[in-house]
Amino acid sequence: MRNVLSFMKPYKLPAVAAFLLMLTELSVELLLPLFLGKMIDQGVMNQDINNIVLWGSIMIGLAFLSLIAGMLNSFFSSHVSFAFGYDIRQKLFEKIQEFSFANLNQYPTSGLVTRFTNDIRQMQNTVFMALRIMAKAPLTVFGGVVMAFMVNARLAVVFLVTVPLLILFLVWVLKLASKMFSKVQNNVDLVNRVMQENLAGMRLIKAFTRRDYEEGRFMEANTGLADSTRKTFRFVEASMPILLFVMNLSIIFILWYGNTQTIADQANVGEVVTMVNYALRVSMAISMFSFIIMAISRTKASAHRIDEVLSLETDLAENLDADITMSVTKGKVEYRQVSFKYPGAEKPSLSDISFTVESGEKLAVIGATGSGKTSLFQLMPRLYDVNDGEILVDDKAIDGYTFNQIRGSIGYVPQSPLLFSGSISDNIAWGKKDATKEEIVQSAKDAQIHETIMELPNGYETRVGQKGVNLSGGQKQRISIARALIRKPMILMLDDSTSALDLATESRLLHAIEKYNCTMLIITQKISTASTADRILLMDKGRILDIGTHEELLETSGLYRDIVESQFGKEYAHAK
Repeated sequence: MRNVLSFMKPYKLPAVAAFLLMLTELSVELLLPLFLGKMIDQGVMNQDINNIVLWGSIMIGLAFLSLIAGMLNSFFSSHVSFAFGYDIRQKLFEKIQEFSFANLNQYPTSGLVTRFTNDIRQMQNTVFMALRIMAKAPLTVFGGVVMAFMVNARLAVVFLVTVPLLILFLVWVLKLASKMFSKVQNNVDLVNRVMQENLAGMRLIKAFTRRDYEEGRFMEANTGLADSTRKTFRFVEASMPILLFVMNLSIIFILWYGNTQTIADQANVGEVVTMVNYALRVSMAISMFSFIIMAISRTKASAHRIDEVLSLETDLAENLDADITMSVTKGKVEYRQVSFKYPGAEKPSLSDISFTVESGEKLAVIGATGSGKTSLFQLMPRLYDVNDGEILVDDKAIDGYTFNQIRGSIGYVPQSPLLFSGSISDNIAWGKKDATKEEIVQSAKDAQIHETIMELPNGYETRVGQKGVNLSGGQKQRISIARALIRKPMILMLDDSTSALDLATESRLLHAIEKYNCTMLIITQKISTASTADRILLMDKGRILDIGTHEELLETSGLYRDIVESQFGKEYAHAK
């Protein structure tokens, strides 16, 4: 909570201004009942029109002052709350950009989206209400009680009994409500997650006619949210009738006891009216407490969730002391006895991996599903860090480079291509900040997607739907490859990125890549693709089974021959 509230520091002056303006409003509200009592005693009871006009004019002047103070308070409160929310949102986004894949695995996408939207909006609203109303309510109670004692101590004794009891009751409500609102926010995460998955997989849901199942899944999550919200709001709202009941009893006591005091000539009518006014104001302020409790409880839960992300330690440490002039110039890659296990996993994904890829060499990685091929690739740009061993690029450990130095030298195309909303041109240029139109077109030609783009209605300016929903799998893969090629990387990594391409297109693509003179690592399931590589790395269950050329593996590896036979038949495998 303190970490989140620290974002208020840059806005101390406007926050203090808003608070002082709120105190001005409060002072007017506390003085008005006092002046009303004086107008009654000195003007109405004595039928003195001059006193009525005097005190009435003072009250009108104070009301106008309160109006100006309220308007200015709203302005400063809005400025502070929106600037506060802007800063947290910016910092949260920057923090998430620093996350490793291991950190991202700790939080579902829906949970992070909820923090950016619902949680920050809740905190913004609370900051605004705190400067506008929340601080005013307890001060009204305190000031009302003090003013009541100044007017008539005997009548004000009732406040010494009711107010402390109500404060203890509210503290208890706040404690329970905070836990209940935390559960509500978790249910909001669940609803968002189900909804995101449903929208992303709409085509698959229709293809498998799983509409009823998905509706049931959403109904379960939505019902859980509705039930927890209803239970929480009922609990908090139930406190208001109790507060009002106690305060109304206080008003009844003041009227009854004030009447007896007036008859005994121990109190004036104006004093009784003033006391009733203070009791009403205290009652209204206390009735606001249920709303305040609700807001604080939700904000406390939201602040905890945001602070949880902001205070999370990233498990990847960047080498900030690296020579800024250093860069990858050759593209030589070496894995030395590398072992890796995903956080929380029981078994390692990679065990004792050692191999070297010389500069300009092409290495194909082949193996069954789950053999650790993608894990092998994700370690190179330090998306994860190795548990044991080390990875070297140009004979220097990769943790000796900054993230920009090592990742800037790599063109990485993931297994599942991801495109962003925008034009095709924007998506290709995303791989290089200052890409020219000529570079975009050339990388598209090399990726064998240029002709397809030119056939689209708006060519390179054709808009891409979210995640490339309006493009085929092969088109998305080739645009992703163009995005990697435009970087002119020293190391090109293709994680099964040609699986949706036909053999002719893939052959032209691989031939076009040769002119980039880069070290190339390609994960593939196609023997036709692997056989074009300088060497083939055969993996199984996180270990290297064998490494060599296509012809060498046909002679030495029974598993490789089985793979070849499954794709080309026994005659081809044994003929080689």
